[in-house]
Amino acid sequence: MFAVAIDGPAGAGKSSVAKAAAKELGFVYVDTGAIYRTIALYVLRQGVDPHDAAGVEALLPQIQVGMEYTEQGQKMLLNGEDVTGLIRTPEVSMATSACSAIPAVRAYLLQLQRDLAEKNNVLMDGRDIGTVVLPHAQLKIFLTASPEERARRRVGQLEEAGQKADYQSILRDIVQRDYQDSHRETAPLRPAEDSVLLDTTGNVFEQSVAQLVALVREKL
Repeated sequence: MFAVAIDGPAGAGKSSVAKAAAKELGFVYVDTGAIYRTIALYVLRQGVDPHDAAGVEALLPQIQVGMEYTEQGQKMLLNGEDVTGLIRTPEVSMATSACSAIPAVRAYLLQLQRDLAEKNNVLMDGRDIGTVVLPHAQLKIFLTASPEERARRRVGQLEEAGQKADYQSILRDIVQRDYQDSHRETAPLRPAEDSVLLDTTGNVFEQSVAQLVALVREKL
Protein backbone atom coordinates (compact mmCIF):
# COMPACT_ATOMS: atom_id res chain seq x y z
CA MET A 1 0.00 0.00 0.00
CA PHE A 2 1.12 3.58 -0.67
CA ALA A 3 0.60 6.13 2.11
CA VAL A 4 0.70 9.92 1.81
CA ALA A 5 0.86 11.70 5.18
CA ILE A 6 -0.37 15.28 5.11
CA ASP A 7 0.10 17.51 8.13
CA GLY A 8 -0.55 21.20 8.60
CA PRO A 9 -2.41 23.80 10.63
CA ALA A 10 -6.17 24.24 10.91
CA GLY A 11 -7.84 25.88 7.94
CA ALA A 12 -4.97 25.32 5.49
CA GLY A 13 -7.23 23.41 3.12
CA LYS A 14 -5.77 19.99 3.87
CA SER A 15 -9.12 18.22 3.84
CA SER A 16 -10.57 19.73 0.67
CA VAL A 17 -7.28 19.56 -1.26
CA ALA A 18 -6.47 16.01 -0.12
CA LYS A 19 -10.01 14.82 -0.85
CA ALA A 20 -9.86 16.13 -4.42
CA ALA A 21 -6.34 14.75 -4.96
CA ALA A 22 -7.37 11.32 -3.63
CA LYS A 23 -10.28 11.19 -6.05
CA GLU A 24 -7.96 11.99 -8.97
CA LEU A 25 -5.40 9.40 -7.85
CA GLY A 26 -7.90 6.68 -6.93
CA PHE A 27 -6.75 6.68 -3.29
CA VAL A 28 -8.84 6.55 -0.11
CA TYR A 29 -8.94 9.92 1.65
CA VAL A 30 -8.80 9.75 5.46
CA ASP A 31 -9.71 12.92 7.37
CA THR A 32 -8.29 12.20 10.83
CA GLY A 33 -9.41 15.61 12.07
CA ALA A 34 -13.00 14.44 11.58
CA ILE A 35 -12.27 11.42 13.78
CA TYR A 36 -11.05 13.68 16.60
CA ARG A 37 -13.97 16.05 16.04
CA THR A 38 -16.33 13.12 16.55
CA ILE A 39 -14.75 12.39 19.92
CA ALA A 40 -15.00 16.09 20.85
CA LEU A 41 -18.68 16.22 19.91
CA TYR A 42 -19.42 13.33 22.25
CA VAL A 43 -17.46 15.00 25.06
CA LEU A 44 -19.43 18.23 24.63
CA ARG A 45 -22.73 16.35 24.54
CA GLN A 46 -21.87 14.72 27.86
CA GLY A 47 -21.12 18.12 29.43
CA VAL A 48 -17.48 17.24 30.15
CA ASP A 49 -14.78 19.93 29.92
CA PRO A 50 -12.58 19.01 26.92
CA HIS A 51 -9.53 20.12 28.96
CA ASP A 52 -10.38 17.60 31.73
CA ALA A 53 -8.11 14.73 30.68
CA ALA A 54 -9.43 12.29 33.28
CA GLY A 55 -13.04 13.15 32.47
CA VAL A 56 -12.50 12.72 28.73
CA GLU A 57 -10.57 9.47 29.20
CA ALA A 58 -13.43 8.05 31.28
CA LEU A 59 -15.80 8.58 28.33
CA LEU A 60 -13.70 6.73 25.74
CA PRO A 61 -15.12 3.23 26.41
CA GLN A 62 -18.58 4.62 25.59
CA ILE A 63 -17.52 5.91 22.16
CA GLN A 64 -17.62 3.94 18.95
CA VAL A 65 -16.24 5.90 15.99
CA GLY A 66 -17.11 4.62 12.55
CA MET A 67 -16.40 5.74 9.00
CA GLU A 68 -18.24 5.15 5.77
CA TYR A 69 -16.90 6.02 2.34
CA THR A 70 -19.58 7.16 -0.09
CA GLU A 71 -19.72 9.04 -3.39
CA GLN A 72 -20.02 12.21 -1.29
CA GLY A 73 -16.86 11.38 0.66
CA GLN A 74 -16.06 10.26 4.20
CA LYS A 75 -18.99 10.06 6.60
CA MET A 76 -18.40 10.07 10.36
CA LEU A 77 -20.50 7.87 12.62
CA LEU A 78 -20.76 8.34 16.38
CA ASN A 79 -22.23 5.25 18.02
CA GLY A 80 -24.02 4.60 14.73
CA GLU A 81 -25.31 8.18 14.25
CA ASP A 82 -24.19 10.11 11.16
CA VAL A 83 -22.61 13.25 12.66
CA THR A 84 -20.77 14.41 9.54
CA GLY A 85 -22.72 17.68 9.46
CA LEU A 86 -22.47 18.32 13.21
CA ILE A 87 -18.71 18.33 13.78
CA ARG A 88 -17.71 21.51 11.93
CA THR A 89 -18.88 24.18 14.38
CA PRO A 90 -16.39 26.61 16.04
CA GLU A 91 -17.29 25.09 19.43
CA VAL A 92 -16.39 21.60 18.27
CA SER A 93 -13.20 22.94 16.64
CA MET A 94 -11.89 24.38 19.90
CA ALA A 95 -12.96 21.29 21.87
CA THR A 96 -11.15 19.12 19.30
CA SER A 97 -7.88 20.99 19.88
CA ALA A 98 -8.18 20.31 23.63
CA CYS A 99 -9.28 16.67 23.31
CA SER A 100 -6.60 15.81 20.78
CA ALA A 101 -3.90 16.96 23.23
CA ILE A 102 -4.91 14.18 25.65
CA PRO A 103 -2.55 11.16 25.33
CA ALA A 104 -5.33 8.64 26.04
CA VAL A 105 -7.41 10.00 23.15
CA ARG A 106 -4.50 9.80 20.72
CA ALA A 107 -3.64 6.25 21.85
CA TYR A 108 -7.30 5.24 21.50
CA LEU A 109 -7.41 6.36 17.86
CA LEU A 110 -3.86 5.50 16.73
CA GLN A 111 -4.45 1.90 15.64
CA LEU A 112 -7.72 2.80 13.92
CA GLN A 113 -5.79 5.22 11.68
CA ARG A 114 -2.91 2.80 11.04
CA ASP A 115 -5.32 0.00 10.09
CA LEU A 116 -6.80 2.17 7.35
CA ALA A 117 -3.32 2.75 5.86
CA GLU A 118 -2.46 -0.95 5.99
CA LYS A 119 -5.52 -1.91 3.95
CA ASN A 120 -5.72 0.94 1.41
CA ASN A 121 -3.68 3.39 -0.65
CA VAL A 122 -4.38 6.50 1.42
CA LEU A 123 -4.01 10.24 1.60
CA MET A 124 -4.32 10.82 5.33
CA ASP A 125 -4.34 14.29 6.83
CA GLY A 126 -4.08 15.62 10.35
CA ARG A 127 -1.57 17.20 12.73
CA ASP A 128 0.86 14.34 13.46
CA ILE A 129 0.40 11.89 10.60
CA GLY A 130 3.97 12.03 9.30
CA THR A 131 5.55 12.38 12.74
CA VAL A 132 3.54 9.82 14.76
CA VAL A 133 0.73 7.97 12.99
CA LEU A 134 2.46 6.98 9.73
CA PRO A 135 6.18 7.65 10.30
CA HIS A 136 7.06 5.29 7.44
CA ALA A 137 4.73 6.88 4.86
CA GLN A 138 6.26 6.93 1.38
CA LEU A 139 5.47 10.65 1.07
CA LYS A 140 5.06 13.25 3.82
CA ILE A 141 3.73 16.72 3.10
CA PHE A 142 3.36 19.76 5.35
CA LEU A 143 0.52 21.73 3.78
CA THR A 144 0.11 25.25 5.09
CA ALA A 145 -0.98 28.82 4.33
CA SER A 146 -0.64 32.10 6.20
CA PRO A 147 -3.13 32.72 9.06
CA GLU A 148 -4.54 35.68 7.14
CA GLU A 149 -5.11 33.57 4.03
CA ARG A 150 -6.77 30.84 6.08
CA ALA A 151 -9.06 33.37 7.77
CA ARG A 152 -10.07 34.86 4.39
CA ARG A 153 -10.91 31.41 3.05
CA ARG A 154 -12.99 30.58 6.11
CA VAL A 155 -14.94 33.83 5.80
CA GLY A 156 -15.65 32.98 2.17
CA GLN A 157 -16.85 29.48 3.07
CA LEU A 158 -19.20 30.77 5.78
CA GLU A 159 -20.61 33.55 3.63
CA GLU A 160 -21.15 31.11 0.77
CA ALA A 161 -23.15 28.97 3.22
CA GLY A 162 -25.27 32.00 4.11
CA GLN A 163 -23.70 32.51 7.53
CA LYS A 164 -22.32 35.74 9.00
CA ALA A 165 -18.55 35.81 9.40
CA ASP A 166 -16.26 38.19 11.26
CA TYR A 167 -12.74 38.15 9.79
CA GLN A 168 -10.93 39.39 12.92
CA SER A 169 -12.71 36.90 15.17
CA ILE A 170 -11.91 34.01 12.81
CA LEU A 171 -8.28 35.13 12.52
CA ARG A 172 -7.96 35.21 16.33
CA ASP A 173 -9.40 31.68 16.55
CA ILE A 174 -6.94 30.42 13.93
CA VAL A 175 -3.93 31.98 15.67
CA GLN A 176 -5.10 30.54 19.01
CA ARG A 177 -5.65 27.10 17.48
CA ASP A 178 -2.18 27.18 15.87
CA TYR A 179 -0.62 28.00 19.25
CA GLN A 180 -2.54 25.24 21.04
CA ASP A 181 -1.69 22.64 18.41
CA SER A 182 2.00 23.49 18.18
CA HIS A 183 2.64 23.86 21.93
CA ARG A 184 0.85 20.80 23.30
CA GLU A 185 2.99 18.15 25.01
CA THR A 186 1.54 15.19 23.11
CA ALA A 187 2.22 15.02 19.36
CA PRO A 188 2.57 18.77 18.72
CA LEU A 189 2.00 20.14 15.23
CA ARG A 190 5.32 20.28 13.40
CA PRO A 191 6.66 19.21 10.00
CA ALA A 192 8.26 15.77 9.82
CA GLU A 193 11.98 16.07 9.13
CA ASP A 194 11.60 14.41 5.72
CA SER A 195 8.41 16.24 4.73
CA VAL A 196 7.88 18.40 1.64
CA LEU A 197 6.53 21.91 2.29
CA LEU A 198 3.44 22.83 0.27
CA ASP A 199 2.46 26.46 0.97
CA THR A 200 -0.87 27.26 -0.68
CA THR A 201 -0.93 30.98 0.18
CA GLY A 202 -2.18 32.81 -2.90
CA ASN A 203 -3.22 29.62 -4.69
CA VAL A 204 -6.63 28.99 -6.13
CA PHE A 205 -8.00 25.59 -5.10
CA GLU A 206 -7.19 23.85 -8.38
CA GLN A 207 -3.53 24.93 -8.15
CA SER A 208 -3.15 23.35 -4.72
CA VAL A 209 -4.76 20.09 -5.87
CA ALA A 210 -2.54 19.94 -8.96
CA GLN A 211 0.60 20.53 -6.87
CA LEU A 212 -0.34 17.77 -4.43
CA VAL A 213 -1.18 15.29 -7.20
CA ALA A 214 2.14 16.06 -8.90
CA LEU A 215 4.07 15.41 -5.67
CA VAL A 216 2.37 12.02 -5.24
CA ARG A 217 2.88 10.96 -8.85
CA GLU A 218 6.58 11.77 -8.60
CA LYS A 219 6.86 9.14 -5.85
CA LEU A 220 4.61 6.45 -7.33
